[in-house]
Amino acid sequence: MRSALHAEWTKLRTSPGTLGLALAVIVSTVGSSAAVAAATGCAPGGCGQDLTRLSLTGVQVGQAVVAVLAVLVIGDEYSTGMVRVTLTALPRRTTVLAAKAVVVAGVVAVTAVPAVLGSLTVGWFILPGHEVVPRAAVGSVLYLVLIGLLGLGTATAARNPAAASGIVLGLLYVFPIIAQVVTDPGWRRHLQQAGPMSAGLAVQATGDVDAVPIGPWQGLGVLTLWALAALLTGGLLLARHDA
Repeated sequence: MRSALHAEWTKLRTSPGTLGLALAVIVSTVGSSAAVAAATGCAPGGCGQDLTRLSLTGVQVGQAVVAVLAVLVIGDEYSTGMVRVTLTALPRRTTVLAAKAVVVAGVVAVTAVPAVLGSLTVGWFILPGHEVVPRAAVGSVLYLVLIGLLGLGTATAARNPAAASGIVLGLLYVFPIIAQVVTDPGWRRHLQQAGPMSAGLAVQATGDVDAVPIGPWQGLGVLTLWALAALLTGGLLLARHDA
């Protein structure tokens, strides 16, 4: 496992796009959060909104970059054929996928921390007076890590970076779009509870938590199941099919 981790970290660290994507996660998250906070124009405590969650709105933008970064970790190897070299050097395919998952989780976590803290800091300056709930901050970091694992598992199963990116982004954004147009309250609530983004982002709620369709940690648990399902599917296909 140690050699696999070293190999995967070396590949990711030396990839020309890794640093740019990592910086893009931070910039897009903090920038979007600042723009949304500034656009609300509400006084502290006077707009009836969850200000901590509002400060973390940029996570919904940054997650797309995280998904692309995770997809490319194995998607690039499939598109160039380098995956055959990887599996020749490390024949135990489950070990390869596990090493990739550890590296992706670590890199996304290191990137997500400044992105989330930067968003909260900017939100505090623009919308002063609101309290920062640690659960919302820690949960947002975990959310982005799980999005990365979802992207990795999907790319492993799809074996095509473009297709995998489309699938992940579709899973994230289609559920909320459909929930907006569904008129039945029960079905709308079920869609919000089942969607990886709508459920996972419930962890950011700090106001009237009872009004959220799913509990904060339960919602993050739903996203965890999505990520595990993607990794298990990808691992099964990786183990059974030729590279």
